[in-house]
Amino acid sequence: MKRPAPAHAGRLRIVAGTLRGSRIEVIDRDGLRPTSDRVRETLFNWLAPTIEGARCLDLFAGTGALGIEALSRGAGECTFIERDRDLARQLEANLARLKVANAHVVNADAMNWLSQPAHVFDLVFLDPPFANNLWNDAAGRLETSGCLAPEAFIHVEAPLGKAFVGPPNWRLHREGVAGAVHFALYRRAPTIPLS
Repeated sequence: MKRPAPAHAGRLRIVAGTLRGSRIEVIDRDGLRPTSDRVRETLFNWLAPTIEGARCLDLFAGTGALGIEALSRGAGECTFIERDRDLARQLEANLARLKVANAHVVNADAMNWLSQPAHVFDLVFLDPPFANNLWNDAAGRLETSGCLAPEAFIHVEAPLGKAFVGPPNWRLHREGVAGAVHFALYRRAPTIPLS
């Protein structure tokens, strides 16, 4: 008897922009939970005034849906970090098929990658696997890594009811709920050195 395909296997649709209607092939992986069309639509409506030319980081990329949506809507570039080799290869294949040139896929552990010198990003997607409980640690490393622009935006997805505590200089900009997911957009306030 054939097992039914999980809801995340198959294809995802790009909601808007130059790649609108394009499909992203998605492989079957336990714990893979692509951001829904509804959440992506809401998030990018919030980001519409600032997305043009933005340097983006899709930190726990998975399918890469968030980063690809950002590129479709005018982001200047996106770096995708994905630990799973098969997911990273699938993401590279999707980007090649969609003829996206301003993207870079790194097959690495996101938490380790944050400890290395990196580019500076205007927009970061922070959506780690829900089972790993990495939100607070990843947020702290993002803040201390030097890879956030002074007023960067950070999108965080977490299970509903799970406490996320970002760095004290991250200000909540907008938030919403979709099913069992709480999503929030933070704006970084630059830290002021102590004299």
